[in-house]
Amino acid sequence: MYDLIIIGMGISGISAAIYAKQAGLNVLMLEENAPGGTINKIAEITNYPGFSKITGPDLAMNLFDTITKLNIPYKLEPVTDVILEELKTIKTKNNVYQASNILIATGRTPVLLALPHVKEYLGRGISTCALCDGALYKNKDVALVGGGASALSEALYLSKIVHKIYLIHRRSEFRAEENLIEQVKHTKNIELILNNEITSLIIESNTFKGIKLKNKELLVSALFMYIGSKPNTSFLTNTALKLEDGYIITNEDGLTNIPGVYASGDCTKKEVYQIINAASEGALAAIKIAQNKTL
Repeated sequence: MYDLIIIGMGISGISAAIYAKQAGLNVLMLEENAPGGTINKIAEITNYPGFSKITGPDLAMNLFDTITKLNIPYKLEPVTDVILEELKTIKTKNNVYQASNILIATGRTPVLLALPHVKEYLGRGISTCALCDGALYKNKDVALVGGGASALSEALYLSKIVHKIYLIHRRSEFRAEENLIEQVKHTKNIELILNNEITSLIIESNTFKGIKLKNKELLVSALFMYIGSKPNTSFLTNTALKLEDGYIITNEDGLTNIPGVYASGDCTKKEVYQIINAASEGALAAIKIAQNKTL
């Protein structure tokens, strides 16, 4: 029995755990994969206070170090079901836990192109993580699809490893900070292919060979996808929790439509998805939970 169970050990969940622990709450963290969440897949972070530049895995390790030094308990167990009654019950593959309050901070997962063979060739020429897989394609030609800040940042990271990058975007303009766009435009081994889209993969002899666009083919060793994300909330679909397109609806304190159920970070519906506000949302939710417990 816990005061608070936090589902997700990304920066939002870890920030919440730190504030909950310091407020004297009995807290448990649950994580399906690695502590740090999506941060582990970011090559370079340049907009987080206190660090002029830091890699995602380094920041994730710093966060995890804080958890261990504060002796905050955690379990690496995927959540399979939740029962959101007055006493909240969380089921994992291994155990059942109960708490007065829960905080859902499960983040998002990359969206894949809706094309044949994409899922089949993940890890075999198709990737959603430049940091994880970029080194596999050193001095080779690759393609990257996307038009947001993440796509451009990862293209710059890959440009230092691969021979050439074809950056494909279905629109004529990118959705990112101007300085990032300018860096990409002035990087010699990044070729922009705008107002175009991928129509199919080229597969030969059970091997990924390239991609077909609307008007031409590109023979490349890999395709990196940065076309958006979807919230990791599938385990909530059978609850009364209010969702919009899978994103959790909260008020300014992180409280959902169910008392004692909070959410923070990239699994919530909001305008800005950045590391800095994910951290602050987790902290605020923990503060509110602690205040309500003392009333």
